[in-house]
Order: sequence, then structure tokens, then C-alpha cells
Amino acid sequence: MLFLIIYCATLCGNFLIVILVSCSKNLHSPMYFFLTQLSISDILLISNIVPNLLVVILYHTNTISFTGCLFQFYLFGLLEILECLLLTVMSYDRYLAICNPLHYNVIMSGWFCVKLIIMSWLTCAMLTMVEVISMYNLNFCRPGVIDHFYCDFEPLMQLSCSDTSMLHKWILIKGFLVVIGPFIIIVVSYVYIAITILKIPSNTGRQKAFSTCSSHLTVVSLFYGTIIIVYVFPTRGQSLIMSKVLSLIYTVVTPLLNPIIYTLRNKDFKKAFRKFKCIV
Repeated sequence: MLFLIIYCATLCGNFLIVILVSCSKNLHSPMYFFLTQLSISDILLISNIVPNLLVVILYHTNTISFTGCLFQFYLFGLLEILECLLLTVMSYDRYLAICNPLHYNVIMSGWFCVKLIIMSWLTCAMLTMVEVISMYNLNFCRPGVIDHFYCDFEPLMQLSCSDTSMLHKWILIKGFLVVIGPFIIIVVSYVYIAITILKIPSNTGRQKAFSTCSSHLTVVSLFYGTIIIVYVFPTRGQSLIMSKVLSLIYTVVTPLLNPIIYTLRNKDFKKAFRKFKCIV
């Protein structure tokens, strides 16, 4: 029941963001456009994981075909990389809005935002496809039992009797490209943002500038904190239970918290929601 409630709440919260941004003219800005993409990503991510998880909990067992397992892993990998890139694009958007406001509307044009999203989706699809094709060509000779609640990389590799060293190296390289690289860009962006905010003379101005970034910074801390612990630090030192708990955070909990974090203290969303209730 807990996971079913979380799943329904996540779908409602993220669909509400998409509807409000689409219907409200006040929310037609690059920041909210990127937020709708993050909501769509969260909807797809939790729908890829939780329904199968509910079957496992209800029946204490679940079977999945090899192709279905790879497809689940493909969607999971694609959407996790996409979230990394979306959070990076959103940090760049906040950097321009605060540090270079006079050129913001010129740089963050509608077509430029669309191109960023298209490039992000294509990059994620191609990078994830490389490892899925490599995994498809492996030999799996061990009993096909995955001690996890979804088809993740390491549990699948433990079932293979092929040499997976090259695939592990590729995962490491990809991790630095799409996890560590974007994280460095986000940190640098917020260093410049913090310097700019500290230069604002009035306390009201500083609070207003920081409030536009606080939600994004909270989501980045939650998402990157867990994903770096799971995939960057050695997994052999982690217990299997701890690995599952951390995986739950960024596959189930984060998609639930994202709409709450972004809308709870956002005046524009509150106004749009009141107008939406009046229309309905």
C-alpha cells in the first residue's frame, strides 16, 4: 500500500506540474519548460520501476524475460542520465538569469531550449544503447535470479560468465561524462551564482535571488548524493540492503519529492493552481 500510494502521488504531482505549465501563461518560461521535462522523466522512471516492484511485493516472486530485463535497464539508464543533464541545464538557466540577466531572454530563446532538450534525449538514448547492446552479447550461464527490485547493471553482471571488464570500464567512463561532468558544471554555476547573490546590496534582493535556486539545489543534492554513493564509490563495500535502499531513493523517493520541492514555496505555481481550480 505504501508503494502504491507513493506511485499514485508521484503521478498526480508530476502530471499536475505538466498541466499547470501548459495551461498557465505565467509559467511559460525556460525554467518551467525544463521543469516539465523533469516531471515527464520522473513519470517514466517511476512507471518503469514501481509496477514491477509491486508485483514482487505482492507475489514474493516475479519473472521477466531477458529482453524485458534489458529494456527495463535501458529505460532506467536513459532516464537517470536524462535527469543528470536536465539538472545541469536548469542550473545553467539559473546562472544566466542571476549572473547575466540582460542577455537571458536572448540566449534562452524558445528554440534554443527545445534544442537543448532534444540533444539531451538523443545523447541519453545513444549512450545507454551502447551498453545495452554490449550486455545483449554477453553469455549468461549462472541461475537467472536477480537479488534486486529492478534490472540494474551490477546484479546483471553477476549473472554473466563472460569477461565484463571492458563493459565496466565503459560504465566508469560514461559515469564521469554524464554524472561527474554535469555535477562539476552545476557546482561551478552555483559558485558564480553565490558570488553574484552576495554582491546584491539589499537583503530582500538576496533572498529573492536565492529563492529561485533553493528548490533546484535541494533536488540536485538529493539526487546526486545518492547516485554518487551507489555508482561512483566501490559497490563491494556496500551491503546489498544498503544498495537497495539508496536505489529506492533516486528511483522512487526522488520522483515523489521533486514536484513537492518545486511547488511548495513557488508563488507562481500557487497562483496557477488557484486559477486552475477556479476553471475546473
